Amino acid sequence: MKLQIAIYTILLGLLIGCGSKKEEKVEDKNTAKVESEQSAKKADTKNIIFFGNSLTAGYGVDPSEAFAGLIQEKIDSLGWKYNVINAGVSGETTASGLSRVEWVVKRQPVEVFILELGGNDGLRGISPTETNKNLRAIIDKVRTIHPDVEIILAGMMVPPNMGPDYANEFQKLYPAITEDKEVTLIPFLLKDVGGIKELNLPDGIHPTPAGHKIVAETVWEYLKPKLKTAS
Repeated sequence: MKLQIAIYTILLGLLIGCGSKKEEKVEDKNTAKVESEQSAKKADTKNIIFFGNSLTAGYGVDPSEAFAGLIQEKIDSLGWKYNVINAGVSGETTASGLSRVEWVVKRQPVEVFILELGGNDGLRGISPTETNKNLRAIIDKVRTIHPDVEIILAGMMVPPNMGPDYANEFQKLYPAITEDKEVTLIPFLLKDVGGIKELNLPDGIHPTPAGHKIVAETVWEYLKPKLKTAS
């Protein structure tokens, strides 16, 4: 009798073990399927990187209210498979941007790269020659890693208190880069926003949520055709 019980216990254990293994196999199969579907979905989604300073980062507003977040809303409403990556860092200069851009763009495929830097260079009185050199180097680095990427350069201006000569030289560097590097230029990112008190935070530099809506429309005008071309 004891022998029968022992044999029954062993058989029961084997059956339970087999059942567990079957369940584990089913779970593993389902998990693999989900991960495969997620990977396929991720691979099917194209990335847009907004690379800039506090304007891109959305200083003083909720990230969803910043122009990059508003662009994502526009894309989602159209059902297009593009993912906006906000790589804005407050205080960024073209020099610091150059030092981190490789790390940013190496992490994932990039379909469109929007470069918004130079404003802090201007506010700090950095030589336009230096700003020019850094912006060109950033574009070159991005293209080395992603040769087919679409690049949009956001033009900036500096306050008149920097002096007319400095302001003119600074403003001219963006069109010159655009022509030489064959990228798309947004003539002035803060069009219809810069200098308008009610559309900027108390610092007079960073847009309010209402200001960001206008900036988003400005950017969308130049970005939308690239998405159609790239899709």
